[in-house]
Amino acid sequence: MRTVPSGKSGKPSRRIRLDDLATACGVSVATVSRALSGAPGVRPELVEKIQRKAQEFRYTLPSTLAGQRLLILASPAAMEDYARSQFTLNVMQGIEERVRLLRAELVTQAITSTAQEREALAEAAADPRVAGLLFLTLDDEDMLAAARHFPKPVVLVNGDDPLMRLSSVAPSNRAAAAMATDYLMRLGHRRILFLSHRGRRTIERRVEGWRDRMTAGGAVLDPQLQIDLSDWLPDRASEALRKRVDSKGLDFTAVLCASDSLALGALQGLATLGIAVPQDVSVLGMDGLAQGAFFSPPLTALEIPMQHIGAAAVDLLRDLTLGTHMPARRIELACRLVERQSCGPAPDRLPQNAG
Repeated sequence: MRTVPSGKSGKPSRRIRLDDLATACGVSVATVSRALSGAPGVRPELVEKIQRKAQEFRYTLPSTLAGQRLLILASPAAMEDYARSQFTLNVMQGIEERVRLLRAELVTQAITSTAQEREALAEAAADPRVAGLLFLTLDDEDMLAAARHFPKPVVLVNGDDPLMRLSSVAPSNRAAAAMATDYLMRLGHRRILFLSHRGRRTIERRVEGWRDRMTAGGAVLDPQLQIDLSDWLPDRASEALRKRVDSKGLDFTAVLCASDSLALGALQGLATLGIAVPQDVSVLGMDGLAQGAFFSPPLTALEIPMQHIGAAAVDLLRDLTLGTHMPARRIELACRLVERQSCGPAPDRLPQNAG
């Protein structure tokens, strides 16, 4: 297969052409052109393959966004997450990488109130250089209502619009939680505790995915298997588990957590009770953050494609700028299971005297 010649710096020594990408991907030049321009007719997985190869070869994608600005507004929830974990950080990295490739410019602003949001939207609407808006982790209905009236394309990132007026990109939260529950059930677990911090719609879908599998086949779900916490902090999960075992004994064999931070707290709480993971109880997280590999034991988790979410949001915004009459769409990206050492087969029986 023909390769692109490289110079001493490792960069291509000549300008990359469409036929170079077509050869590298094993497709026609016309397919590459459609994939890079956002035209219909190319399978999503092939579009991603071609775009990855374009980035690898440092090929500048054609874009209606070149030289234009994209406004990114971060909700209070997004900023809280940014301060505590790597989710928003990774999403932003995906956004920034794709925006550089498209030769556009980012303008970022944290929003703490609807009044502040309306002011930012008014300024962006009047600025001809602003092509559209990306809104990070938005659930507040008043803020959503204001965004729905923005006259330029809007994409919600790690969120969705219940009225489907705004397009969005998010993880496949419901399917991911169902996948995690199925995995634990294949290991023999039937009493699976679910730890979550309720509120955001994206998190509610994780609860729904767990509930879907726990009630499959007409099974009755024990409501006491669901614990709602007041925060995402690990110590809240640790305290909740200790209290539950103290009051009810060890009546579960696995804990599915709506985030890696809660999974860390679950591991810590079980350790203080002298409950072995995964011999007595399995623990599974949702996020797939890199630090999970350093938990004790290393955390099995559903990995969310955070950077891909950011990149897909930019691509969707670019598509929306091509036609004002395009309908809103909701895109969900698949998650994958990362198996480490925190999950194992269910014990033969439930220990009744733990701690």
